Amino acid sequence: MIDSRFYHSHGPLSLKRISELSETELILPKERQLHEDSLIIGLAPLEEATPSDLAMLHNPNYKDIFTKSKAGACFISPDMVTQAPSSMALLVTPKPQRAYALVASTFYPEPEGGFVPMTEPIHPSAELGENVIVEYGAIIKEHAKIGNNTHIGANSVISAGVTIGEGCKIGAGVTISHALIGNHVTIFPGARIGQAGFGFVMDELGHIPVPQLGRVIIEDYVEIGANTTIDRGSLRDTIIGQGSRLDNLVMIAHNVVLGKGCILVAQVGIAGSTTLGNHVIAAGQAGLVGHLKIGNGVKIGAQSGVMKNIKDGETVAGSPAIPIQDFLRQTVMLSKITKDHQKKKEK
Repeated sequence: MIDSRFYHSHGPLSLKRISELSETELILPKERQLHEDSLIIGLAPLEEATPSDLAMLHNPNYKDIFTKSKAGACFISPDMVTQAPSSMALLVTPKPQRAYALVASTFYPEPEGGFVPMTEPIHPSAELGENVIVEYGAIIKEHAKIGNNTHIGANSVISAGVTIGEGCKIGAGVTISHALIGNHVTIFPGARIGQAGFGFVMDELGHIPVPQLGRVIIEDYVEIGANTTIDRGSLRDTIIGQGSRLDNLVMIAHNVVLGKGCILVAQVGIAGSTTLGNHVIAAGQAGLVGHLKIGNGVKIGAQSGVMKNIKDGETVAGSPAIPIQDFLRQTVMLSKITKDHQKKKEK
């Protein structure tokens, strides 16, 4: 569900209007009495969508979710028409993500919200609990909520609608938007939480931005290092699980989900929509591509490039990342081959 604290819809839109905006073919369902003038109220991911919502399928990894979705309408590619639920209106196009971007920008033309002039650093509508400390130069915008005993560092900006729990420590120069933060969370200086992710559709006529309409959810007892960035979700939420620790200069893209107690060392980067289980450890400069599932208790070696799913409890290393024992054997073998080659040259 898109959070009305952060986003304001310009809908509803009729199926006919959506089809026109997106340049898609509209196929009405046989099992529901829908027509071209039937209204779509909002946008939602496939697994959360209701019959009044519009969804999108652009990645085959989500095919099983699509076939069970209750969405009223969905952007899909032509090859998925026969697998669609019989109650769903279909908006068919070779470029479902491009079509979604065009319509999402109509529903939410200004996802960042307008600028509201402020005469005071703390907006009158903001709610601050007991013993909250706000250092010099910090700004707290409209309808933000700050829990008891929380400390906001100098020159930090807490944007409209953000909630921060009790006993949190927000360092200097932190920016937080589109986020719900739990209790006893520590965020070190310079971190950027809740900004729009790297969301656009590549197009030969010009890249099309995709509105980023999700949130960042940070659970209790999380620690986030200096200059770390956590993008808000594109439609789903970006979630940092309870007790997780993120080092400095970590990059978390939109829709990423971390389980409980994860540890990400400096310069780890995780691409969009990848999910980590509980107690995953990723060593420095590891990189994970998008739409992966990383199991519970997985350990990822430094500078590893993870390009496929990893099962519970595995330890991987290398680029592309492989099981640690295979990586060590390859390393030994490569060293042996190099030495043998050098000996032959010397002869």
